[in-house]
Amino acid sequence: MTESYVRMVTRDTFFWAWPMINVYSRRVVFSQLKEPGLLGGTVPVAPPNHLSMLHSYVDPAERAVACPNQDVGYGIALLSLDVEPVVVQVPDFGDRFWVYQVVDTRTDSFADLGKMYGTKPGFYLLAGPNWNGTVPKGISGVFRAKTNTGVVIPRVFMDDTPEDLKAVQHFVNQIDVYPLSKFDGKATQHDWTKSPTIPAPTQGGGETKWVDPAKFVDELPVVLKDTPPMPGEEVRYQQIQSVLDAAAKDPKLKAAMLDEAKKADAEVVTPLLQFRNYGIPLPANWTTQNNGAAFGTDYFTRTAVARSNIFVNKPNETKYFYQDLDEAGGRLNGKTNYTVTFTKDEMPPVNGFWSLTLYNDTHFFEPNAIKRYSVGTKNKDLKLNADGSLTIYVQSTPPPGEKRANWLPSPKGDFSLYVRAYWPKEAVTSGQWTPPPVVKAKG
Repeated sequence: MTESYVRMVTRDTFFWAWPMINVYSRRVVFSQLKEPGLLGGTVPVAPPNHLSMLHSYVDPAERAVACPNQDVGYGIALLSLDVEPVVVQVPDFGDRFWVYQVVDTRTDSFADLGKMYGTKPGFYLLAGPNWNGTVPKGISGVFRAKTNTGVVIPRVFMDDTPEDLKAVQHFVNQIDVYPLSKFDGKATQHDWTKSPTIPAPTQGGGETKWVDPAKFVDELPVVLKDTPPMPGEEVRYQQIQSVLDAAAKDPKLKAAMLDEAKKADAEVVTPLLQFRNYGIPLPANWTTQNNGAAFGTDYFTRTAVARSNIFVNKPNETKYFYQDLDEAGGRLNGKTNYTVTFTKDEMPPVNGFWSLTLYNDTHFFEPNAIKRYSVGTKNKDLKLNADGSLTIYVQSTPPPGEKRANWLPSPKGDFSLYVRAYWPKEAVTSGQWTPPPVVKAKG
């Protein structure tokens, strides 16, 4: 094989495999843990096939997952379904909104668990593609993954009030994920407020680097073995394997692969952190995607979402809208004050809840004096205008008077806005409703 051919295949493969390596790398890291806890006191982590759960909103210091959610309490369980199936425990949430995201190595969903599905309380089994065991009594349903590795992320809505923070503990403490071998038909309970802190490595400003180009050539064969090809991908797998076989025999070709992976990471994947570089264009410079957690062979969107805001829900569970620009096309920046106004008749149409979240230039929360990173359904103190509309003031300094109640603090540099519509109504999923423009404030 020529070096040029090897580089071409490597570049394409690195882009295609980036989300899968990202997910599998988390499994490898989590496998070193001895018990569930909070990494650095901020991020829920647990050994594979076990859950760690937050009991409140995520801390702004977390750097494990870009675009964290400040509307729910959530947790995470990395799945090793080749080791054994897992049981997912669903309590009775009553009228409270909840959804469990369950995705495979490709970040595609393989289980429907949530309020929008009418899921009943009980125990549900997640099994890998090769499991042929017996489903025990007491299991309400079985979902089978197409890959051996996966992720479960429970999300439970909570108001931004001390009263609801206290009330939600009853539900949060009954959420669990554990190996089938530990299932006895009885519900487990945890006091997640007592989760131990696990020392964390020093973090930079951006997301933890789960995909290291320097390890790409060695990690790829493991991920390919763990993730069987989808129909039609067999030839792709054979092509990749032929290049890996050649590189194993020729150090120069392996060096070329590593160099090309590094270039692809910097030149092709990294720019996709910026929302304006991918997605479906909408009015007023918003963008969106319609196939979150159901990417299939849409490799471009899959990698773009994984780079910018991995672990999104399916569109019927949550619809996402992304914004880097103001109405005139200028980059959002804390030097400028902005407003976002939802008219009385154009509030986000949802069955669950909605929020407008602000992220800094690395897609994380920028600490601010009032510790507010999103506004929406959870806020009970927002002030409506006389005509029933709602104006959010996005700026680095507090607005005067009653406007302060609707203040979403911005950092001094570039930032992005992000609308979540949980359990969206048809107007959202059909594209009839889109977010209002981000307008430069007058004066």
